Amino acid sequence: MNLQAIYHKPKSNFCYAYNENVIHIRLRAEKGDIKKVFLVYGDKYNWNEKQELVMKLTCSDDLYDYFTIEVTPKSKRLAYYFKIEGDNETFYFTEWGLINDINEKEVYLHFFQYPYLNKEDIHIVPEWVKDTVFYQIFPERFFNGDTSNDPDKLTKWGELPTSDSFYGGDLKGIINKLDYLEELGINGIYLTPIFEAPTNHKYDTKDYFKVDSHFGDLEILKELVSKCHERGIKVILDAVFNHCGYFFEPFQDVIKRGEKSPYYDWFHIHKWPIETNPPSYDTFAFTYYMPKLNTANPEVRDYLLKVARYWIDEADIDGWRLDVSDEVSHAFWREFRRVVKEAKEDAYIIGELWLDAYPWLKGDQFDAVMNYPLMRALLQYFAYENISNNQFKELINKIIMRNTMQVNEVMFNLIESHDTSRFLTECNKNVKKLMMAATFLFTYIGTPCIYYGTEIGMEGGYDPDCRRPMEWDKRAWNLELFNYYKKLIKIRKQNKVLRRGSFEWINDLEEIIGFIRKYEEEKVFVLINNYNFDKKVTLKIDGKYIDVLTGEIFKSDNNLDIDIPMYSARILISYNNK
Repeated sequence: MNLQAIYHKPKSNFCYAYNENVIHIRLRAEKGDIKKVFLVYGDKYNWNEKQELVMKLTCSDDLYDYFTIEVTPKSKRLAYYFKIEGDNETFYFTEWGLINDINEKEVYLHFFQYPYLNKEDIHIVPEWVKDTVFYQIFPERFFNGDTSNDPDKLTKWGELPTSDSFYGGDLKGIINKLDYLEELGINGIYLTPIFEAPTNHKYDTKDYFKVDSHFGDLEILKELVSKCHERGIKVILDAVFNHCGYFFEPFQDVIKRGEKSPYYDWFHIHKWPIETNPPSYDTFAFTYYMPKLNTANPEVRDYLLKVARYWIDEADIDGWRLDVSDEVSHAFWREFRRVVKEAKEDAYIIGELWLDAYPWLKGDQFDAVMNYPLMRALLQYFAYENISNNQFKELINKIIMRNTMQVNEVMFNLIESHDTSRFLTECNKNVKKLMMAATFLFTYIGTPCIYYGTEIGMEGGYDPDCRRPMEWDKRAWNLELFNYYKKLIKIRKQNKVLRRGSFEWINDLEEIIGFIRKYEEEKVFVLINNYNFDKKVTLKIDGKYIDVLTGEIFKSDNNLDIDIPMYSARILISYNNK
């Protein structure tokens, strides 16, 4: 037995409160090394009534097996250790490490503990997010609804963008297209920055308290949010708090006055007079027009926290997406969460992180992050076809085990964004591959997000090409893809099991990806064939099922033989539930 691979840590993603009554526990071990794991648990003050339960081998990644269990401690106190069985040996794993035998008289000295299940320590995530399908909009490129606020120099709608292109998209344009979004079925909108800034992307904020005049004003934003709410659509905005823009008034004051400026310590200035090539101050990346803000300064913190609260109070927005969030201090984000949740208890807080985000997802900072690790796995498997089924499953398992289950349930899942090339471009315009990736996205744990235009077949390479203006000429749409997206959204919204159910792989399907979602008495079987050949699989299930993608009905007496044509999927739901 490889003892070095065995891992557990209380008060982490390996032991956490899922709700007011239930604690989730995980144990990691070398892949294939352990036969069985028992959790021995009880109350430290009443250890004589301890219990022993077998833990479930839930999943594996490329290196490790993960054993899991959930327990409901009667007293809200939990003391525990693990009994681990290999082929010819048994070990006990306690806080002191791995031992060959356990002395029950001294166990109180070294068992693991979750001392008390305090309600205020639980990571409460917004429940509405589980029921939401998001749509990401880059406002400058969506629709021009008010030509009176257009920038001076416009690129013709439909022409390919450069870094400096302006097309005239605005908030009124989004209002004008709410019927389209409602027809598609989305019920959440994420807007990239809308505050005053000289660029088309607005990530170089000039005024955090003002809607950019080319997009509209406060009243137009309030109208947009209000009309969205009337349709059951939530709205989240983009907060750029890692850095500001070169023309942000406090930074301009530093340029003019140097150390005499009251804002000098709002930034990380290395030399004055200010130089831009290279910058004599810290920036986002090495971009001179994006000076980094010093969030260790109490005045900066207070200013940004006022911004966070202002737009919730004034416009009634439903949450924030946080740009470059991994380069801002954890201390600031803890204050940010407190302020935002005081303003709106169920506000959704999403961080932009491209890495393992667990340090930000412990319940004191973000609710979720943009799930770029998932996006990479989907590209590797569906677009590039350069990993096997098992490798894909291992990647997904690793992503799931990084975080708590409540975080996974509201994770912001995507296959592309304004910072990546479009999926359809990456898969060489193979629409069927996009449809299969979307099938996984909409039947997987978490909340799916569509980047504007994906549903009609828009293409584009890396920035700025991924930010082309939305195509509104239906003659240019891929209607098969559009209707498929509508169907996936409808299926997800009609089946609670896809929004709240557990996730479990179906093994031994060879080239087919298969998994089960379970919630209460409901089950959904999802089968995806991402290859250019037909497959037939057998499921060990009983009863009558409907494929909600095609309407086909299947009857099974323990063995269901089902064909899955190339680049197609099956979503099987018990017909008795329909």
